[in-house]
Amino acid sequence: MEAILNKLSSLKSALDGYRPFSEHVVKQLKAYYRIGLTYTSNAIEGNTLTESETKVVIEDGITIGGKSLREHNEAIGHAKAYDHIYSLLDKPVSEENILFLHKLFFEKIDSENAGTYRKKNVIITGTDYLPPDYKKVPELMKKYIGNLNRGVKDKHPLEQASDLHAEFESIHPFTDGNGRIGRLLLSIFTMKNGYCPVIIPPIRRAEYITAMRKSNKGDLNALRALVLSIIYEEMKSLKKVVESLRR
Repeated sequence: MEAILNKLSSLKSALDGYRPFSEHVVKQLKAYYRIGLTYTSNAIEGNTLTESETKVVIEDGITIGGKSLREHNEAIGHAKAYDHIYSLLDKPVSEENILFLHKLFFEKIDSENAGTYRKKNVIITGTDYLPPDYKKVPELMKKYIGNLNRGVKDKHPLEQASDLHAEFESIHPFTDGNGRIGRLLLSIFTMKNGYCPVIIPPIRRAEYITAMRKSNKGDLNALRALVLSIIYEEMKSLKKVVESLRR
């Protein structure tokens, strides 16, 4: 992993040379990632809206024929949650922040459970992993938030980001929406450390799910490798986009 971390450091250094980004560049990047993150994160969970359909639902309020109300609300809710993450980049992330992100995403889908930890035990379909008892969730989340806001000296920030994502998903604090909120928190952490948001392409969905299953059994390496490779590809794209927008 050292080789890809070195490549990522070089890309980050190159991008840092363009910072601070102009208002025009920032606006363009926010809009770009708003669609990209919303589409891919929802697609991983089975939402069938295409990227172009996601864009018109979010930006134009157009209803797509043949698509469910829930799929529309997932796109709208995720975009709202995404918009909010920029207010969290320059301060520690609190429990209140995480619950509010979930409320933004989930309130049109299930208003009763939006913004609250689960009040019952759940299973994760397709795996034999059992999330912790719901009564332990508040305590586990406090520990997670402490880890989220505390750097680890002997671990690269991107490796820490991956490990924190595994920790959050293992807690599975909500009745639904854990993947989407977990991936937003993953992007918050990488962005806080000067890297790009983490967009997991739907084509790598199976690889991601397999890596998450391994992490639930204590093997964090597959998820680390996946996250690093995804960020590396996205950082290359980000560099090209920033250079294009600066012309």
